[in-house]
Amino acid sequence: MAPSIVGRRYDATVNSAWVRRPITVFGVIVGALLLTVLLPIWVFVSVLVDLLSRSWRLPTFRLLCFAWLWLWLETLGVLGAGGLWLVGQARNQRANYALQRWWAKRLISSLRITCGLKIEVEGVDSLSSGPLLCLGRHASLGDALVSAWIFGSLAHRFPRYVMKKELLCDPCLDVVGQRIPNYFVDRGSAAVRQELTGIRTMAANMGERDVAVIFPEGTRTNDEKRIGLVARLEKRAPDRHEKLSGLQRLLPPRSAGASVLLGEIPDGDVVVMWHVGFDGLDTFAGVRRRIAHAQPSALVVLETHARSSVPKGDEFESWLDDRWLEIDAKVVAADAARSF
Repeated sequence: MAPSIVGRRYDATVNSAWVRRPITVFGVIVGALLLTVLLPIWVFVSVLVDLLSRSWRLPTFRLLCFAWLWLWLETLGVLGAGGLWLVGQARNQRANYALQRWWAKRLISSLRITCGLKIEVEGVDSLSSGPLLCLGRHASLGDALVSAWIFGSLAHRFPRYVMKKELLCDPCLDVVGQRIPNYFVDRGSAAVRQELTGIRTMAANMGERDVAVIFPEGTRTNDEKRIGLVARLEKRAPDRHEKLSGLQRLLPPRSAGASVLLGEIPDGDVVVMWHVGFDGLDTFAGVRRRIAHAQPSALVVLETHARSSVPKGDEFESWLDDRWLEIDAKVVAADAARSF
């Protein structure tokens, strides 16, 4: 069944919603209309730019096509959310989850149509019953979108997320994302206990088909971030520094938020989600480069760990580090074996 409560959100962003939402909603609607009216112009100019730069796969044109579809999907998503409000169903979580599934599925289809992105998913059929905790690798702008599509459309689950509050700038995530149990964390907050309380509240009363999703790395990975974060461990946690210094693709995981979720879901198994093919897609320039050089494809793998194999307390951090080292090696191997 669908979740029965909505997790507590970042208060300051909620209180400013009446300021933020008119700007973001107006922005996507105007953007959608402008790109539609100016379609012949930007199609001609983008194709010309690509041809002059000898980018035969037309990456600029393809990205603009995706931007056009994204703006219209955002517009339709917001209108759908407004329609639920008009008929008195704004707090109906099943209806809002259905809208989220529709939105995520259409965005994935848009990426496939415009950019040629193909996504292979493994492990969905092996997901255990009951509530789940998903620990995901974070490498690109679309990790939350892809996981929402996987859990919503492929696994027929109800995902709830720990996401950075900056994502509230996306109108659909702002409106629909705050009607269902998500927590928009303030990564720069000094009130760590308050943020952990928000995460704990988000995971309360999880049903049989609910999934709590968190990205323990806390930010999108790249080489510069990985080197810097591993180096910081040398003074703060020498043992972890020695253990994690061999990471080649992933960032050192943070265990606090995941540990809180683990305690709030006492009977749920843990799913580790890793992927290859999304690396370098952490910026729009990176997406353009990928499209320019190859047909983009990705592999997403879900690995289920029985709850009895996952320790609690201080031992959980060591367990999480071990899993991260394992999937780091798998990512390196899978990247070497696949052609993107």
